[in-house]
Amino acid sequence: MFATMNKFIYFPAVLIAFIASCNTQKNASKFRFTTPEAGMVVKIGDAIPLKLEFPSDVSIDSIVYSMDDEVLARKTDSTPITLDTEKAAFGSRTISARLYYGGEERIAYSNIVVVPPTPKRYGFKVVNEYPHDPKAYTQGLEFDDNGALYESTGNESTGQNGKSSLRKINYQSGEVLRRIDLDENYFGEGLTIVGDKIIQLTWREKIGFVYSKNNFAKIGEFPYGQSPEGWGLCYDGNRLIKSDGSSKLYFLNKDTYVEEGFVEVFNDRGPVDSLNELEYIDGKVYANVYQEDTIVIINPQTGAIEGEANLIGIYPDKATSNNELNGIAYDRQGDRLFVTGKLWSKLYEIELIAR
Repeated sequence: MFATMNKFIYFPAVLIAFIASCNTQKNASKFRFTTPEAGMVVKIGDAIPLKLEFPSDVSIDSIVYSMDDEVLARKTDSTPITLDTEKAAFGSRTISARLYYGGEERIAYSNIVVVPPTPKRYGFKVVNEYPHDPKAYTQGLEFDDNGALYESTGNESTGQNGKSSLRKINYQSGEVLRRIDLDENYFGEGLTIVGDKIIQLTWREKIGFVYSKNNFAKIGEFPYGQSPEGWGLCYDGNRLIKSDGSSKLYFLNKDTYVEEGFVEVFNDRGPVDSLNELEYIDGKVYANVYQEDTIVIINPQTGAIEGEANLIGIYPDKATSNNELNGIAYDRQGDRLFVTGKLWSKLYEIELIAR
């Protein structure tokens, strides 16, 4: 009986110590952000309150608030601060607070996803229709300064048979004025024109080709850098801009073709991937979104999508696959916008209509 009593008395003492330890840990763990919740989507320019829950048994020496390791504020009390996102970069931004008390440090983390304002919405009007080779698996489309149209195709017919090609087109008749075929090991993708040179991408071969615009003679080639694939390509007058099917646009040196940076593309809901064929128009990058009848208008300096054009229904003979909208060409002389798609029999001159 006595031994049992000793055991009975000893057990609650251990239990009390255990509970006290848990309560201490629980209390210490209460240093956390209550606002913003992790992953909160905010539009650039929004003011976001940063609110913390503190352990009840600490005396605050100081708190250091940071975003992506850049100090926002230093405080000596528990009142919230306000984060101004006006100059924040798009994407996920890490928010941290470092609490200093009694020679100790605790850290709380959260994050926000900064997005641009809602883009402008556009519909379209067809101005003119022209014939287009229905066997051309269009991957790149661009006018030169003289109004001649150039086209890069992937493997023809179903996208798997035949050969990829580089072409010069009479856009009014659809006649192919000049053509060379790529070796069957290469799948042609986007193209752009820099002076008297044509630059053409390949898909998964991680190599680009450089041709003389006058006679299509191949005069060079270059490897890709960090971008794993070649999709779309355009030229802004200073550098090449390349897509790889992700949400990134890569900037390439126009002379060496070396990647020199990138920007990630966002709309008001988050990053936008599957960026495909590209065209540079009046300071903006126009991009097809793969497998969608959509063109997005991107600010290449920030990555913000500033406009979205819905082209659903433009091509009535569109099949369910391998038949996507994928070709944007801007005639600078006539200030005219043209689009086509993979295996489309039509090239359309269109006007975008703001909604």
